Amino acid sequence: QVQLVESGGGLVQPGGSLRLSCAASGSIFRIGGMGWYRQAPGKQRELVAAITSGGSTNYADSVKGRFTISRDNAKKTVYLQMNSLKREDTAVYKCIVRVGSEDYWGQGTQVTVSS
Repeated sequence: QVQLVESGGGLVQPGGSLRLSCAASGSIFRIGGMGWYRQAPGKQRELVAAITSGGSTNYADSVKGRFTISRDNAKKTVYLQMNSLKREDTAVYKCIVRVGSEDYWGQGTQVTVSS
């Protein structure tokens, strides 16, 4: 019974910022890596950012320098700070969390960048 609840999506103008949150709850003994994927209509699902249990991070080239992934282990939460948003960032964003040997997905939150 691991559940992920995402929040923070919405409509923002180009150049604006949003922060996504993904909080895990349920029968959790240990959390491994966490990450954020996104998928826009007609495009492949893309790994946007990932963070290991030790805090090492990786980013897609398209978001480097603009997005920051972080985690709060006490709160069992992973964040994605998105700055300098572009229209091409418009997508459904989903978090993924590794609990033990299994991966769990959030329900997805819509991010729309538009004037």
